[in-house]
Amino acid sequence: MGRVVIDARAAARPELGGVERWARELTARLPALNPERYVVAQPPPALAHRAGHAWEQFVLPAQAAAARAEAILCPANLAPLASRRTVVVLHDVAPLREPAWYSSLYVRWQRAVLPRIARHAARIVTPSAFSRNEVVELLGVPESRVDVVPGGVDPRFTPHADAAAARAALGLTSKPYVLTVASRTARKNLGVLDLAARRLAERGVDLVAAGGDRPQFRAEDDSAGVRALGHVDDALLPGLYAGAAAFVLPSLYEGFGLTALEALAAGVPVVAADRGALPEVCGDAALLVDPLDAEAVAGALERVLDDPEPWRAAGPPRAAPLTWAATAAAVDATMSRVLA
Repeated sequence: MGRVVIDARAAARPELGGVERWARELTARLPALNPERYVVAQPPPALAHRAGHAWEQFVLPAQAAAARAEAILCPANLAPLASRRTVVVLHDVAPLREPAWYSSLYVRWQRAVLPRIARHAARIVTPSAFSRNEVVELLGVPESRVDVVPGGVDPRFTPHADAAAARAALGLTSKPYVLTVASRTARKNLGVLDLAARRLAERGVDLVAAGGDRPQFRAEDDSAGVRALGHVDDALLPGLYAGAAAFVLPSLYEGFGLTALEALAAGVPVVAADRGALPEVCGDAALLVDPLDAEAVAGALERVLDDPEPWRAAGPPRAAPLTWAATAAAVDATMSRVLA
C-alpha cells in the first residue's frame, strides 16, 4: 500500500478558519481511517505561517522521501513546488480573482506559486463546484483533473449545543443576538451590516461578529454597529451558533462557506450572500440576498426574525449529509486513484 504524507502546517495554526478546519480534520481523520497509508508531517507552531514556507518547500519533501511516501497531501492551498506527486486542496483562488482584497506581497506570492502548484499536482481537490470552475478558468486546469469534495460539519454543531455557557462566557446574556462568524477582512463585507445593526438595535437585538484579523488580507474598516467578539474559542462556537436568533454571512466571495453550514446544522435561520459557493452550499435552506444591497440584507434579517421556524427546520437536514467523515472518505478515494 502506498504511503501518503499529510502536510499539517495549517493544522498547527492557532486560529481556526475554514482552511485550518480542513487541515485539522484531515490530519486527524485520514490516519484513523487508514493508518497504514497516512503519516502526518507538522512543523513547530512558529513555522505555521509565513515563516513556514521554507519548511513546506524543502523540509516537507525531505520528510516524505524519508518516509518512502508516494504522495504528499496538502490540504491548505499551498504545496511543494518541486513535487510532482502532490494532491492539493485549493479552497479558492480569490487572490487571483480579486487581488484588491489582499496585501500586494500576498498577491504576488499567490500569482507566482498557484499556477505552478496546479500544473504540477497529480490531482486537485476543491470544496465546491464554484471553486472547481474558478480553478479551471483562472489556472487553466482541465476539469477532469479536479475532484469536488465538500467540507463537513462536526456533530457538535447542533440546535442542542450549550447556548447558555457560550452566552455567559461571551457576555451575551442581556439581549438576543444575530451572529456572523467571519474574519474582519474586505471580502467578508461586514460593512454592509451597519444598516442591519441599526434596524436590529431598534428591536432590542445585537449584531455580533466572531473572528479576528488575517495579516495577508486587507482589513475592512470597523462596522460601527456590529459588536466584535474577536477570536472565540472553538469549544464555545457550537453554543454561540445555537444561541443566535439568526446568522448572516454577506461575503463577496466564498469557496465553500463553512460557517454558513455550521449555522444551518445548529438550526439557526441563515441569511447569506447570493454569490460564490454559498448558494451551492445553502440551497433553499437559507435566504439568499445581494451582499452589496444593505437594504436587502437588513430586510432579509428582519424577515427571518419575524418568521424563524421554517428556516430553523430547514437547516439541519440540509447540513446532515455533509460530515467530516464523508469528506475524509472522499479525499481518501482521491488518494487511492492517485496511488493506483
